[in-house]
Formats: sequence, C-alpha cells, structure tokens
Amino acid sequence: MTELAPEPQDLSNAPLTPALPQDGSSAPSQDDIRDQLTVFHSPENFTVKHPLMNKWTLWFTRPPNKNDTSWHEALKEVVTFDSVEEFWGIYNNITKTSDLALKSDYHLFKVGIRPEWEDPANKHGGKWAYQFKEKRTIPIDELWLHTMLAAIGETLEKETDHEVTGVVVNVRKGFYRIGVWTRSSGTGSQGKTSKENRESLVEIGRRFKEVLKLGEREQVEFSGHSDSANAGSSRAKAKFVA
Repeated sequence: MTELAPEPQDLSNAPLTPALPQDGSSAPSQDDIRDQLTVFHSPENFTVKHPLMNKWTLWFTRPPNKNDTSWHEALKEVVTFDSVEEFWGIYNNITKTSDLALKSDYHLFKVGIRPEWEDPANKHGGKWAYQFKEKRTIPIDELWLHTMLAAIGETLEKETDHEVTGVVVNVRKGFYRIGVWTRSSGTGSQGKTSKENRESLVEIGRRFKEVLKLGEREQVEFSGHSDSANAGSSRAKAKFVA
C-alpha cells in the first residue's frame, strides 16, 4: 500500500542549510552538513512523485436546473490523478464540501468507472452509506478527506478483494451523506462464493465505519444498487449493517 503524504505543513522556517554555531565553536563538518541536507537540495528528489496503486478521477454533480433532461447532464468529470502529490494539489484548490450548494456531490472513482449505477463496474454492486443529520456540528470536510485518503490509500478493503470502485459525498438540505461503492452486492462474484463475498463487504463496512469515527451504536448500511433503483423515491432496505 502506498504511504500517504501528511497534510501540508508550513515550511517557511525550515532550515535549508545548517546554521553556523553562535558559541564560537568550529563550523560543522562536511559529514554533518550531508546529514542535514533536505529534499530542497536535490531538484530530482524535490519533483519526485509518489504513485498510487490506482489512477483516480474526481467528478462533480452540480445542482440540477430546469433545462436538464436527465441527472447525467449535471455530472461533470473534473480531473484524473495517480500520485499523492497530485491529490493534495487538487484537494487544496477545490471548493470544500461544507461550502457546496445543496444537491451537489463529489465522486472519487477509479479511472474508467463512471459514478453511475449503470456503469459495468457498478451495475451488480452496491454501496455502504451513512447520513450525518446534525450538519452544523459535523466536520464534514475532515470526514470526506479521510474517506478519500482511505480510498486512494487502498485501506478500505483487503488487498485481494478489489471491491471498492469509488467514494461519494452528497450535500442535501437535511443531511450530509458519505458512501463507498462496491462491485458486488453479496451474491458472489470474482471467483468468490456468496458467503465469501458477504464477508468481504462487511469488512469494508467495518473499515468505513472506523474512517468515519462512528460510535459502536451507530451503524453504516449497505444496499444494492438494483434494490435502490427498484425502491424509487423510498430508501432501499439495508442488506447488511456494520
């Protein structure tokens, strides 16, 4: 798993070369200087990128307007990236979730997968989701950031599961909702039995719950995309909880 970079720090006071001693002692040796050299001394290392295991695309859904004939018209592809540095560059230059208009969404999906139920990678799958109803007290920006980091860092699932296709945050009048989309919905796929598939999905739900820092009594719920489509305007009944 690729080690993720820490959040950007203030480097304005970081020493680029060793300071000369102020007590009259001798200047540092060349060995001491080499030990204290930083990344700024090497243009090659300064520009190095830390690749992710997968390439990811950020999508945005703007609030619908009266001219839209379908939801797809409001969905826009923003940018694709495949390194830790590119992720931070994008994250630090887009609107925070807490500042988005109502009925807006961010979607972060593996490249080549559209954040739609009909996409071949999603059509047999489902999603884990949790709604935060106390919007004023919820640190949604932090929670969404941690969810994205868990996705691109491949920590939401076991290395061999290959279930997670993307993560989503929805901004609505009465709540925020964060979700994790998967390729399957517990009926067996990718060479797994239904029991093995369910176990993989429940493990993803457990890890997702940890990322959201939920208490033991709070539950994330999993529903299949086909079940949600058939439910229409009502919520689909949860297949699993964690």
